Order: sequence, then C-alpha cells, then structure tokens
Amino acid sequence: MTRGVLLDLAGVIYDGETAIPGGIDAVTRLRQAGLAIRFISNTTRSSKQSVLERLQAMGLTVTRADVFTPAHAARDWLLRNGRAPYLLIHPGLAPDFCELPDRDKRAVIVGDAGDAFTYAALNDAFRELSAGAELLALATNRTFRDADGELSLDAGPFVAALEFASLKRATVLGKPSSEFFLSALASMDCPPDQAIMVGDDAEADIAGALSAGLSGALLVRTGKYRHGDEKRFDPRPTATVADLAAATDWILARRE
Repeated sequence: MTRGVLLDLAGVIYDGETAIPGGIDAVTRLRQAGLAIRFISNTTRSSKQSVLERLQAMGLTVTRADVFTPAHAARDWLLRNGRAPYLLIHPGLAPDFCELPDRDKRAVIVGDAGDAFTYAALNDAFRELSAGAELLALATNRTFRDADGELSLDAGPFVAALEFASLKRATVLGKPSSEFFLSALASMDCPPDQAIMVGDDAEADIAGALSAGLSGALLVRTGKYRHGDEKRFDPRPTATVADLAAATDWILARRE
C-alpha cells in the first residue's frame, strides 16, 4: 500500500521557471488521493526560499517543511559536528548558510558552483582539506539540464577531483544518500516500503531511492532524461513513464 510519494523538482515539476505540462495538476491529484508528498531536490544553485517561491508562483501550496534540500542537511551536519563551512557553492545558495556559528574546525561544502569553479577556488578548497577540513558534497550528480536544453557538468565531477587530490572521501548529503531519502520519509511518518520516488535522474533519484528501500521508483522522460538512461544504472527503475502526469496515473492505478 503506497502512503507517500517523493518528487524531484527540476525536470519533474519544472524546467527553469516553467512548469512542465500536467505536473501541477498531478500533484493535486496525488494529494486528493490522500498521499503524503515531499519534494526532494538536489538543487545547489537556489536557496530553499527561492525554491519555495518558484513552486508557489506555479500554483502549488507548499511549505518549508515540504521541501528537502542538501543545503538544509548540510546546516544540520555542521551544527551537529561543530564545524564552520568553507563554501564552494553557487552565490544563489549562500543565504542557506547565513548565521552559522564560527568554529575552529572547518568543513568544505561543495555544490554546483557554476562559474565559481575556478582553479583558485578549487585549490583553496584542496588546501582546506589538506589542513584537516572534512569534505561534504551537497550532491554528486554528474550532469544537469542547462538553460539551453543541453547537459552541463554538475557538482559530481568537481567533488571527485577534490577526493582524488585530498585522498578524502566526501560525505554525500543529498541524493543518492539513503539518509536523505529516509529523512524526508520520516517527516511524513511513512516507511520506505510504502513510498514511491519520481525523478528524472536514473542514478541519483531512481537507483538511490531503491537502494534506500523504497518500494518503487519511476523514471520520467522529461528533464535530464536521455534515451537509454533506464538501463544505465542498477537498481533499474520500477517503470519508465512519459512525465509526472503519467507517473501519477501509474501510482493511483496500483492503489485501487
């Protein structure tokens, strides 16, 4: 029995500032069916507040508690572990790291920094790691769908470079970390075996969710999806569907 649904954002609900056709209505249908929903995104270019405002502008009723982002998980990690952040992130994400206490020990936090991924910035991060900082990856996605419709490098390749240079293994805070999925499910009191994930990333969204114990994961052919993605990673999708509207049809049909 499915009780909860986890939804990716970019490539599933919207592309850029534009809602994907049928997606907003699909969320309404899931809620009307009594399913609990959380939006879990690996976005590391936008603050949580800007994500909320984008969703609300598209007509969704959504609160901060409904949205899970890696930056939120990173703040919790820093506070628990008594470390201050050294940020290698996009300027748009900076508001999520305001007002953190200063600490003697540091952690390098890597997101999709975009044009801020300069040699100097990466080398400074490497030196922080060499001096004892921990390495935190907000996400390890290989690519994302850029504004021109083509794929661009995401944070993962740069995390891998810092791991290689520093001989340190990054702690991954976003998808495909099982803890990230399970934290979202715990917030709506839904066990993994009663939850479905819907995403456009066969590796981070789909294989990650299934490895975390979710009962199913649906890959949509929108967003960053490319032909053959459903066969590239294990575990493979429970089903591959056209879009969120079709995913909703699939979920609701199996509840009847």
